[in-house]
Amino acid sequence: MTKQKHFYLFRGLIREAKHWADFPELLQSAFPNAKITTIDIPGAGVYFRSPSPLSIRKMVEEMRRVYLETKKASDDSILLAISLGGMIAAQWLKAYPQDFNQAILVNTSYGGISGPFDRLKFSALMHLLKVPLLKGRAKEAHILRLVSNHKNRFDKNLNLWEAIQKERPVSLANTIRQLAAGGLYRIGQFTPQLPILILASTEDRMVSVACSRAIAVKWQAPIFEHPTAGHDLSGDAPEWIVEKIKDFIAVD
Repeated sequence: MTKQKHFYLFRGLIREAKHWADFPELLQSAFPNAKITTIDIPGAGVYFRSPSPLSIRKMVEEMRRVYLETKKASDDSILLAISLGGMIAAQWLKAYPQDFNQAILVNTSYGGISGPFDRLKFSALMHLLKVPLLKGRAKEAHILRLVSNHKNRFDKNLNLWEAIQKERPVSLANTIRQLAAGGLYRIGQFTPQLPILILASTEDRMVSVACSRAIAVKWQAPIFEHPTAGHDLSGDAPEWIVEKIKDFIAVD
């Protein structure tokens, strides 16, 4: 019996499922028989009123409850994670190696492999320090200018991000807690024993592309770089990601 592909999608720092925009629909079109489940990081999305854990390990434990509720024995589980979600993914694969069959990691970084100012560029840190001074649309525009390089998508994405912020605003406390958890995360000597695909943005202005390259070398995983997209690769070039996933995973 052919197993059903089941994609699990994790977003990044203070982002939630709705920030994927139309990417899940594009992925569904490419894999029409697959199931797609998005899981929000505690402290954001449907959990925006809850305190975000101060460690990646605790984030995994909380998010795994959703996985266990939605996973079927017949599923071929595929993990797709971006940025902070990629750190959660690594810890998950380390703690529960049996949960997933393949993983795609996008613009992520790990302490112990890359330095702090590769993991968060100094210019990006200075940019983010202004976020608490802003509100509403101005705040979302400020963040989007850092993570998106494709101006043709800017207005559409900004309208979406503003609507999300109004509906489920992430608190400053949870922002700081997520930053701390990500910044302190160390991967150690772990190497996952499943097929891994690394996707990255060469012109990422938030996290150095050197981080993804270092992961690819350490784990002997294939890596593909988009030449112009920003840190939010799924927002700038969703079709490109889908094509790379199709090349990596056979379509039913």
